[in-house]
Amino acid sequence: MINQHIYNHYNFTGKLDNRNETKGAPMDPKIMAFYVVCSLIVLENLIVLVAIWRNHKFHNRMYFFIANLALCDLLAGVAYIANILMSGQRTLHLSPAEWFIREGSMFVALGASIFSLLAIAIERHLTMIKMRPYDANKNYRVFLLIGTCWLIAITLGSLPILGWNCLEDLPQCSTILPLYSKNYVAFCITIFISLLLAISILYARIYVLVKSSSRKVTKHSNCERSMALLRTVSIVVGVFIACWTPIFVLLLIDVACGPKRCPVLLKADWFVALAVLNSAMNPVIYTLASREMRRAFYKLICGCLVKDGVVGCKNTDPSRSKSSSNCPRVAEQENQDVCNS
Repeated sequence: MINQHIYNHYNFTGKLDNRNETKGAPMDPKIMAFYVVCSLIVLENLIVLVAIWRNHKFHNRMYFFIANLALCDLLAGVAYIANILMSGQRTLHLSPAEWFIREGSMFVALGASIFSLLAIAIERHLTMIKMRPYDANKNYRVFLLIGTCWLIAITLGSLPILGWNCLEDLPQCSTILPLYSKNYVAFCITIFISLLLAISILYARIYVLVKSSSRKVTKHSNCERSMALLRTVSIVVGVFIACWTPIFVLLLIDVACGPKRCPVLLKADWFVALAVLNSAMNPVIYTLASREMRRAFYKLICGCLVKDGVVGCKNTDPSRSKSSSNCPRVAEQENQDVCNS
C-alpha cells in the first residue's frame, strides 16, 4: 500500500517524474555495481578490525582511532546496502518513520566517519605538540573522542525523526531528500564543511611542525619522514575533498534551488556513491601505508589460506628488508611515526 505522505513529497519535488526509469530488474548494472562497492567496503574494513583485534601491538591510541574509523566505514557500507534494498519501488510503501531510519542510518554512518577523520587529526596534532611517547594510561582521551564522534553523529542523524523535517511544509522540502527540511540540510552541510576546513588546517599544522623539527635535526631519515608525511597528508586531504565536495555542492544547490528547477538533483545517487567510496579508500590510506599493518594483513590472509589447504605463503611481507630486521625497534618507531603523523 502506497504511503500518501511519501507519495506527496516525492511528487512535489519531481522525483516521481522519472520513477519509471527506476523500476528496472534487480540485476540493474548500476545497482549491482553499488552492491559490489559496498561489499568491498565491508570486507576491507572487517579485515582491518580483525587485524587490529588479533595483534596486541596494535592495541594503542592511534590504532584505536583507526579501528573506530574502520567500524564507521563498515557500517556505512552496510547502511548503503540496506538503503538500496529499501529504495526504488519500495520507497513509496515505507512509513515516514521507516524512511527517516533509512536515510538517518546513512547520515549517522557517514557522519561518524567524517568525525572520526577529525578525531584522528586532533590526536595527531596533540601528539605532535606534546612530542611525548605513547602512554597507555591516557586512553581516556581516545575513548572520549570516539564517544563524542558517535554521539554527535547519532544526534545529527536523529534530528529529522525527532521533528526537524518538512512533513507539514512541502515548499521547504529538499529535492534529494524529500522529507528533510532544507534548513536541516543546510545545517548539516555547514557542519561538514567546517569539519573539512578543520581537518585541512590541522594536517597543515602537523606538517609544519614536522618540517620545522626536521630542520633542527639534519638527518636524512628526518627528511624522508617529512616527505612521507607530506605525501600521506596530500593523499588523505585530496581523497577526502574529491569524494565529499561533489555531494556537498549538490546539497547546497538543493538548498538554493526550488522544486523541479534543477534536474541535476535527480541524479544524486552517483554523488552519494562517490562519498561512500571514501569509506573504501580509508583502509588503504590509513592502514596499508604502514608496513606493520601490511604484515598483519598478510599474516591474517595467509593464515586463512593455510587453513583452507593453500600452501606457499612463507614470505608474507615483501616490504621487509635486512635493514628493518637488523633494527626492528627503529623500523617499528618509524612506521608508527608515519602512520600517526
